[in-house]
Amino acid sequence: MSEYETNNNIIAQPDIGEIQAELFIRTMPDTLYRVDANGRLNYVSPSAERLTGYTCSELIGKQITDLYVRPEERGEFLARLKESNGILNDYETEIRHKSGHGVWLLINVRGIFDRARQLIGIEGLIRDISKLKKIEKELHHEKEMAQITLNSITDGVITTDTNGKIVYMNPAAENMTNWKREQARGRDIQEVFSPHASEGDRQIEHPALSCLKSGENVIAPCIRLLKKDPQSEYAIRETASPIHNNNNEIIGIVLVFHDVTEVREMSRKLSYQATHDSHTGLINRAEFEKRLAGAIKSAHDKQIQHVVCYLDLDQFKVVNDTCGHIAGDELLQQLTGTLQTHVREKDTFARVGGDEFGILIECCGLESGIRIAESIRKAVSNFRFSWDNKLFEVGVSIGLTLVDQNSQDTTEILSTADAACFVAKDMGRNRIHVFQKDDAAISKQHTEMHWSHKIKHALENDNFVLYSQRLQCINHSSHSEPVYHEALIRLNQDNKIIPPDEFLPAAERYNLMQYIDRWVVRNVFQRLSTIDKKQDNQHIFAINLSGTSFTDKRFLSYMLAEIENFNINPAMICFEITETAAISNLELAKRFIQILKNMGFHFALDDFGSGLSSFNYLQYLPVNFLKIDGNIVRDIHKNDVSHAMVESINKIGHVMGAKTIAEYVENQDILTCLQDIGVDYAQGYLISRPAPFEDLEKP
Repeated sequence: MSEYETNNNIIAQPDIGEIQAELFIRTMPDTLYRVDANGRLNYVSPSAERLTGYTCSELIGKQITDLYVRPEERGEFLARLKESNGILNDYETEIRHKSGHGVWLLINVRGIFDRARQLIGIEGLIRDISKLKKIEKELHHEKEMAQITLNSITDGVITTDTNGKIVYMNPAAENMTNWKREQARGRDIQEVFSPHASEGDRQIEHPALSCLKSGENVIAPCIRLLKKDPQSEYAIRETASPIHNNNNEIIGIVLVFHDVTEVREMSRKLSYQATHDSHTGLINRAEFEKRLAGAIKSAHDKQIQHVVCYLDLDQFKVVNDTCGHIAGDELLQQLTGTLQTHVREKDTFARVGGDEFGILIECCGLESGIRIAESIRKAVSNFRFSWDNKLFEVGVSIGLTLVDQNSQDTTEILSTADAACFVAKDMGRNRIHVFQKDDAAISKQHTEMHWSHKIKHALENDNFVLYSQRLQCINHSSHSEPVYHEALIRLNQDNKIIPPDEFLPAAERYNLMQYIDRWVVRNVFQRLSTIDKKQDNQHIFAINLSGTSFTDKRFLSYMLAEIENFNINPAMICFEITETAAISNLELAKRFIQILKNMGFHFALDDFGSGLSSFNYLQYLPVNFLKIDGNIVRDIHKNDVSHAMVESINKIGHVMGAKTIAEYVENQDILTCLQDIGVDYAQGYLISRPAPFEDLEKP
C-alpha cells in the first residue's frame, strides 16, 4: 500500500499491483490451490467453485483425496513430486464434481518445504482439460477402430511416404506379400509389392508410383497376379490414393489391394459353363454360333471357305430309354472322346442339342470336309458302348453345308446343315448328305419347316378341327361292347380342311406334337363333358398320343388336371400310342399306361406289327386293344403271309386279354377275312369315313 498526507494525517492507499493481482486471480479460468502437509485444502481461487461444484468455504479444510476419482493416485502423485525435486508439471488426474461427473485436470505444482526440507504444503495451478480428454478419447477410439478394421479386413493395405518407402502394412498385406511389417518398413514398395500382369494383359506402371506422380487416385485397369511364394499367388485388384496433411500437401499414399482369386476362379468357371456343355466338356450351341459368325465374316472379308457339319446320333434314344440317362451321358462322354481325335485342333466341336453335335471345319473346302465327315461317320459306326453287360451300336447322320462369301448368317447355315442332316436320317441313317441348292430332299424338309410355322399359328388361333371315325364290332361275341370312335384332327386353313398327313410329319420333326396332343385332349374332353352321363358306358372315344407326350411328366399333369376340370368318366376314353413310340420309350410307356389304367382309362397299341420285335415287348404293355397295322391288313385277302400275321396277332391279343382292331378295312373281302379270323373291330372307309366331330350322333 502507498501513503499520502491529508491535514497532517497519513492515509494508506491501496497498492495498484495487488489490486490487479487479486482481480486476475478472481477472473482467471485456471484455479490456484494450496494444501497443507496433511493434504487439506487451505486455499483455492474462486474458479474452484466452477471446477468442482463446491463453494470455496466448502473446499477449505477438505481432504484433497476426497475429490479424487481414484484416491490411491495421491501416493503416486507425491512420489513423482519427490522424484522431480518438488516441482511437478503436466500431471493429469480426474476428480469428482459435486454433481457426480468426472472432471479431468492438468496440474502444475511445487512443494513447500521448511528449513529442514520437510514438505509442509503444496501449491499449484489447476486447469480443466475435460474437453481435451474427451477429444483425446474419441481420437483414441477412432484410432483403435481404424486399427481393428485394418487388422480385420481381408484387403491388403500399405502406406508409404512421398518417396515410396513403406510406413505401414496391415496383417492382410503381410500375409499376401509374405513380408512382416517390421521387415518391410522403410523399404521401397516395389521391392515388397510387385504384382505382374495376367496372361494376355499388358504390364502397367506400379499404381503407387503413378499415384505419387499424379497426386490423384489410381485404379489398376486389370487384374494382376501377386506371388506370395513360388507355389502360390493371388489375383488382385489395386487402388492407390494420395494422403494429404492439413495443408493439403501430399505426405504419402495408401495402396489397397483386394484378393479376387476366388472371384476370378468363379468367373472363369462361369465363363466356361456359359460356353461349354456340362456333360461332354464340348463347346455349347451359343459359343458355336458365335464362332460360326466369325467364320462367316472371314469368308466374306477374305474369301475363305469353311465347312459346317451337323451330326445327329442314331439309336441314342434306345440306350437312354433302355439303360437310363446316366448310361446316355456316359455314352456321350465316351463317344466325344473318340470323335475329338478325328477333329483338327483348330476346328470347333460342339454339342448343340441332346444327341446333336456341330463341327466347324475352318479353312476347308467341301471335298476335304466330306473326307473328315466320312472319317467321323466310320468312327461312330465302329464305336461300341458297353453298359450293364449289354453292348450297343450307334450310328450318326451328318449334314454338310459350305460357308463361303455367299453365306448369309448363322441361322441360314445351321438351318441348311440341319436340313441336310434330316435328309441323311430320312434316307436311312448312318450317312452323309451335302446341302445343295434345288435339292428335292432339302426342299421337302423346308416344306416341313414352313408347315411348322402354320402349326404354331393354328395352335395360337385355334384353327384345328376335330373329326371322328366310327369303328364297327365284327365279332358276334362282342356285340355288347361299347361303340368305338377314334378322334382325329384336321387343320382349317382359309376354310380349306387340311388332312393330317400334310402337317403331322412337320409337327413330329419340330417337336410340336405334344402341343397338338394337348389341343386334342382338351377339345375332346370339352365335347364329351356335354354328353348325357347315363350314356357314358356305351361309347369309347380314342385319342392318339405321340411319344413326346406320354414321355413328358408335364403332359401327364396336364392330362390329370383336364380330367378333373371336365369331370371325365375314364371308361369313355382310350389313349392310342404307336408300337414304335412305346418300344422306344418302354419304361416311360409302362409307367404312363399303368397310372391312367389304374384310374379306369383304356389303352390301345396302334400300328401293331410294324416293328420287328412286337411280340417280345407286348407282354410289358398292359393294353386293352391291339390295332393291327393297316399295311398288313390291306393285303390279307390276297397274301397268305399277311393273313397268317393277322391271325397270329389276333390270337396273341386274345390270349393277353386284349381286343383286336384291324385298320384299312376298305372292301368286303378284307372284312370277310377278318370276321373268319375272329378280329373284334374293323376300321376303314368300308365301315365309316371320318366326319366332323359335331356331326357325331350323340347318344
